[in-house]
Amino acid sequence: MINNMNGWQTLLYKEVLRFWKVGFQTIAAPILTAVLYMLIFGHVLSGREVYPGVSYTAFLVPGLIMMSVLQNAFANSSSSLVQSKIMGSLIFTLLAPLSHWHWFVAYIGSSIVRALLVGLGVLFVTMWFAPLQFVAPWWAVVFAVLGAATLGALGVIAGLWAEKFDQMATFQNFAIMPMTFLSGVFYSIHTLPNAWQIISRFNPLLYLIDGFRFGFFGQSDISPWVSLGYSSLAFALVAGLALYLLKIGYKIRS
Repeated sequence: MINNMNGWQTLLYKEVLRFWKVGFQTIAAPILTAVLYMLIFGHVLSGREVYPGVSYTAFLVPGLIMMSVLQNAFANSSSSLVQSKIMGSLIFTLLAPLSHWHWFVAYIGSSIVRALLVGLGVLFVTMWFAPLQFVAPWWAVVFAVLGAATLGALGVIAGLWAEKFDQMATFQNFAIMPMTFLSGVFYSIHTLPNAWQIISRFNPLLYLIDGFRFGFFGQSDISPWVSLGYSSLAFALVAGLALYLLKIGYKIRS
C-alpha cells in the first residue's frame, strides 16, 4: 500500500501509524481522563440546569469531548516533531522531496485523525451519563474539525520551537491547559462576573467549544456564526505562521 502513496500521503500514514501503535496511551488514556472528569463534576453538580431543558451533566459532555479533541490535536503534532528532533530521525524526513505544504498537510491531518478518534471515544463513553439531542450535528462536525486543525497547527509551531520535552511541557502547561480550562468546558461564561466574561472572549478556544456545544443543543453563549468567524480567523493566523516556519525550516534545517 505504501508503494502507491506519494510523499505527503506516506508522511501522513507514518504519523497516523505512530500514534496508533501506542493507542493505549494516545487514545485510551484521554478517554479515561474525560470519564473521570465526568464522574467528578457530573456527580457534584448534577441536578443543575445550564440552558432551558439542558442539565449540567448534559452540558458537560460536549465540553469534555471538545477539550479532548483540542488537547490531543496539539499533543500529536507537537510531540511528533520534538521526538523526531531528540531521536535524530527528523533528518530522514528532511531528505525526502517534501514541500512545506506536504509537511503541513501530513502533521495537521494526523492530528485531526487522532483528535476525532479520541473525541468519538469520549462521546461514546460519556453519552451514557446524560441524554444528548444533536440538534445541529453539522455544526458539531465543523467545529470539531476546525478545532483539531487549529490546535494541530499550533502544535506544529510549538514542536518547531521546542528542542526538548521540558520546553514542550512548559508550553502545554502554561498556555494550552489554561486556555482549555478557561474556555467554558465546565461552565457557561454567563455565570462569570462581567470582567471575566470580557476576558474570556479573548480566548479563541471559547468559540470552538461554544460552537461545538451549539451542535448538540441548538443553544450557546455566543452565536455559532460569530464563533465560526473568530475560529476561522484563528485557524488562518495559526496555520499561516506554521506554514511560514515550515517553509524557512525554523529550527529544523540548522
